[in-house]
Amino acid sequence: MEELAALEAQRPAIKQAIAEARDKGDLSENAEYDAAKEAQGMLEMKIAKIKELVASARIIDDSNLNTEEVQLLNTVTIRNTASGMQMTYTIVSENEANLKEKKIASNTPIAAALMGHHVGDVVEVNAPAGIMKFEILKIEI
Repeated sequence: MEELAALEAQRPAIKQAIAEARDKGDLSENAEYDAAKEAQGMLEMKIAKIKELVASARIIDDSNLNTEEVQLLNTVTIRNTASGMQMTYTIVSENEANLKEKKIASNTPIAAALMGHHVGDVVEVNAPAGIMKFEILKIEI
């Protein structure tokens, strides 16, 4: 919401830039006018995208989360059965995904395969590198 307010606050400045460029004469050869109109278009696109995101957002009550099975917002520790390598990921929405923070989107092959499974389950993931098997070691909130 803060980002949306900040973007909407930029509207008057862009409107002013367009008006000033328009006052300089022939619009067909006015690069300043073209740049201001492009900036306005980009700003409006960002505003529309954020408004759409806010309109479709759902607030998830933490008290409804459980660790019985893998679900959205769970932190899951898995082990690759072939290599023995352990990894821990938090399953989040597509908009919140950030691999550096070990947050993977729920629509990724690994997260989608883990959803609904329990600790001890071995899950097959159809990844670009082929079928991989992961054992679920821990599910946390």
